[in-house]
Amino acid sequence: MTELTVPKHIGYIVDGNRRWAKKHGLPAYEGHLAGYNVLKDIVIDTITAGVEYVSVYIFSTENWKRSEEEVSKLMGLVLKLLTSDLPILDDNNIKLRVLGSRDRLSDRIIKAIDEAESRTADNTAGTLALCFNYGGQLEIVDAVKKIIESGVSADAVTADLVSQNLYAPEVPPLDLVVRTSGEQRLSNFMLWRVAYSEIMFIEKTWPDITKEEIANIISDFSKRSRRFGG
Repeated sequence: MTELTVPKHIGYIVDGNRRWAKKHGLPAYEGHLAGYNVLKDIVIDTITAGVEYVSVYIFSTENWKRSEEEVSKLMGLVLKLLTSDLPILDDNNIKLRVLGSRDRLSDRIIKAIDEAESRTADNTAGTLALCFNYGGQLEIVDAVKKIIESGVSADAVTADLVSQNLYAPEVPPLDLVVRTSGEQRLSNFMLWRVAYSEIMFIEKTWPDITKEEIANIISDFSKRSRRFGG
């Protein structure tokens, strides 16, 4: 039996929570809550399967366009993960890194991010990179700003230097991006890190994803031939 090639870094574009709720005759928030509950399990199970880094795209910089009520409830779920549910990550030895802008975030959420990252900093089973208030283009712009502010000459700018100035630069390039709900686009997700990643689109909405799906994802990845332009 051929040994599976387990990706080092999987990124999940969480999609379909609202469609799941509509299908079940529920308000949008119930879809987000269902998606949140699945997220915790999928992150733990993915890391248990041997994946070192799991990125999850939970709130983009464009999501502020949604209704004030929906945004408020999404912020509440994020705060729940960062505070009352943080022991779930800690008990599973998972480090948390939050990638994204802090613009428009409340002081309470910013404080919770800092405390959650500090509390889990020494965990070693794997890393959850939570893409929150995140945009791939903005991440690159912010990296360029940091490089300019550091006084580096134009001739000294390299791809490695840009990588070193991204949010959480220790998070490596993506080996695999998985998007649920049948949509086939990246939606501004980790644009720098996806340069040579494999991409997988799944028809199921995010709340319908199960532990069994992780085995299918890794099995599919193992069958792919990655040539990195060669």
